[in-house]
Amino acid sequence: MGSSRDRMKNEINAGSMADIAFLLLIFFLVTTTIAEDTGVLVKLPPYSEEEVEITKMNTRNVYSVLVNADDQLLVRGELAELDDLRSNAKEFIMNPQKLENMAIEPKKAIVSLKNDRGTKYAVYLEVYNELKAAYRELRDEYAEKNFGKVYEYCSSEERAQTRAAIPLIISEAEPTNFGDEG
Repeated sequence: MGSSRDRMKNEINAGSMADIAFLLLIFFLVTTTIAEDTGVLVKLPPYSEEEVEITKMNTRNVYSVLVNADDQLLVRGELAELDDLRSNAKEFIMNPQKLENMAIEPKKAIVSLKNDRGTKYAVYLEVYNELKAAYRELRDEYAEKNFGKVYEYCSSEERAQTRAAIPLIISEAEPTNFGDEG
């Protein structure tokens, strides 16, 4: 016959299990890295109490880009492919053939980016990156032609001159409501 003492010998001592679990919890909390949400770095204009003066822009100088709710790209009202956006934007900004339907000069060119609230964020970022890349390539070409090196390796004066010749003007409009391409 077994006594109550024999039954007690079969039990596992779980007194330190809570301590071990607590130490593991602290270990994982300390060693886990939390992914931070990153956004698009955009320099916003300074806040002003003054009423905004609305000026009528020459539509010839505006390169309007719209990403609709179906993630389709519309450039100046016509369907376009993302793969062609960078080269088309560069051509519009520089207007090497001096065409009547493109920017008069790079200083007057405005890229207007608008999206729909239904646009996927990844698609918006791809479009934004292509437009920024167009400006980056134009600045590299300008710096290479005038200073013999790409924009990144130019001095601060050379960079200022390049930015003055090819200013980055991307105007972001308020997103439209879902499915409203207006």
